[in-house]
Amino acid sequence: MVATAVGERLDLPVTVVASLAEAREALAETDRYFLVLTGLVLADAEPGAILDFFAAAGVPTVVVSGNYDQATREEILARPVVDCVLKNTPGNIDYLVWLAQRLDRNRRIGALVVDDSPSARKLAASLLRMYGFRVVEAGTGEEALRAIAADTSVRLLISDYELPGIDGLELIRRLRATHARDRLSIIGISGSGSPSLLAQFLKHGANDFLHKPYSREEFFCRVSQNVDNLDLIGTLQDLATRDFLTGLPNRRHFFDRGMQMFEAERCGLAAGMIDIDHFKHINDSYGHDAGDVAIKAVADRVARHARVQDLPSRFGGEEFAVLVPGLSGDAARAHFERLRADVEAMAIPLGDGRSIRLTISIGVCTTGGDLSAMLAEADRRLYLAKAGGRNRVEPRAGVLTAVA
Repeated sequence: MVATAVGERLDLPVTVVASLAEAREALAETDRYFLVLTGLVLADAEPGAILDFFAAAGVPTVVVSGNYDQATREEILARPVVDCVLKNTPGNIDYLVWLAQRLDRNRRIGALVVDDSPSARKLAASLLRMYGFRVVEAGTGEEALRAIAADTSVRLLISDYELPGIDGLELIRRLRATHARDRLSIIGISGSGSPSLLAQFLKHGANDFLHKPYSREEFFCRVSQNVDNLDLIGTLQDLATRDFLTGLPNRRHFFDRGMQMFEAERCGLAAGMIDIDHFKHINDSYGHDAGDVAIKAVADRVARHARVQDLPSRFGGEEFAVLVPGLSGDAARAHFERLRADVEAMAIPLGDGRSIRLTISIGVCTTGGDLSAMLAEADRRLYLAKAGGRNRVEPRAGVLTAVA
């Protein structure tokens, strides 16, 4: 049940073995496993030997057991295991799927532990590594600031209060000036009994707080909750800024980011407005589902054609807009001409043995008084391309000025 749920819901490869010998063989053949889910009843090993083997293997391990009395629980948690989950509770299948997903995602997240106590720092770092994070350690606030600046993958910071030089509160205050809550989650820790310290951490910008000493389970729950919140914020931001059908930036994000690009690149920025030719005919002839397939196919070509610094978007319906910094004149026209030819060469499969071909028209503007004026001129050129026979790029000619 667990293997099926993880494999189907997360699309992750799962290997199932029935003995410790088979597990040993599987782990020896490859280092691709990031998680072990194991029971304590195997034909060829006692529970203690099972736990010791997977602890020595260095792969994060979750015990799934039907026996969960206090003595068993303490024996399990005395080993470096991520969690122990009851086998006979139906809802725990969902929890195990979430756990597998969480540890898979953790492999792409950097975590920074800041503590001047080597033993305390080592404990927190070892727990984070057990949960799959890539961990960086720092003994002072100054080291932490340098580590954050050097490693953009760090999304989680765990900081003690008492640090040499700048303390944990000042470290958080400085970090919040450059790292918003949706970019960096911060958990403060301290062994101090001061009742006001938790509030001080939160007021300075921490997301959460842990009292020392903390249990492994509490640590894992707090860390997972905060990283889940980062994922949730990222999902909400994607929903707000990306087009649902194509995955391209939407019109709102295009204008927000486009204004920044225009201010930075006003002397070397090209705007292209793109429209699918005879799109109504596609809908009328093949159905609206085929129209969606066509839009997604063109969006895919627009995204592939865009360079890292470009800003492609779905502007609405069958229309797309692209901002291209660093190109003007003939270079901008050639850039969009390659996109036009690429789309013309496509044969778009409809999934029923049929395929369709289509073309696009593009209007290009390389000079303007502001972003809206550039887009308006590119749109005017798009209609000239349509009137001129479609399936063509119409570059902007002359000089455009915006008059208040």
